[in-house]
Amino acid sequence: MDLVLEVPDVDALTGAALAHIKADEFMPDEERAHAEAAVREDESEALAYLVDPTDLVADIPGVELAQASWSSEPVEYDPESMEWDLDEEDGDIDEEADSV
Repeated sequence: MDLVLEVPDVDALTGAALAHIKADEFMPDEERAHAEAAVREDESEALAYLVDPTDLVADIPGVELAQASWSSEPVEYDPESMEWDLDEEDGDIDEEADSV
């Protein structure tokens, strides 16, 4: 699954993540300092502190989160240029679906 987000207010996102980190009473001080520095440096880190992947799929029947990871890159999003090939997965085309 890919998720494309627009962050129109980086300061609000960063502030919310910093508040979330500050409110975490169980986070050790050394980890808190590292987390705050990471969030100030990169908005994808801020997002990672605010979004729990488990919460995204917890209520979907038949789905169990096996693994989640974060990566991000700035892109110019143009929905007109996106080509979605639903028969293609990881570069391999499902030949059975193409032959139907």
